[in-house]
Amino acid sequence: MDQEKQTTKEYSNGEITVVWQPGKCIHSTRCFKGLPEVFDPKARPWVDMQGAASEKIMEQVKNCPSGALSYYDNEKGAPEAPAAEGERNVEVLPNGPLMVYGDLTVKNRDGSISHKQQATAFCRCGGSGNKPYCDGTHNRNGFEG
Repeated sequence: MDQEKQTTKEYSNGEITVVWQPGKCIHSTRCFKGLPEVFDPKARPWVDMQGAASEKIMEQVKNCPSGALSYYDNEKGAPEAPAAEGERNVEVLPNGPLMVYGDLTVKNRDGSISHKQQATAFCRCGGSGNKPYCDGTHNRNGFEG
């Protein structure tokens, strides 16, 4: 697995910590279109945790369709990998990925196990460099479906 897929960056404001996993990002732009005072892809660092209240940041992070953004309460610490329990919902995005909402466990082709939380985007176009997950390639290859 290449280094970018394994990279995790954390940004904190003292109350909460936002975790960004760039290898999961499908570049939906929901983060910076929804809360540009915090998420600015042209700035370095691109996440400014002082740009909004923790509650607004948490709500925006929940809108991340790939699960590349997550957060945790600093008093409780980082969450452990969840067991796949509870309801899951599946949505086919027009000309985009298959979204699965809810906690799940994915057994990868090599037999390794991945725990996913909140939202997971699965590739439908066949062009992802991060299969079975979507990496946004459908935007470049003209996928329709």
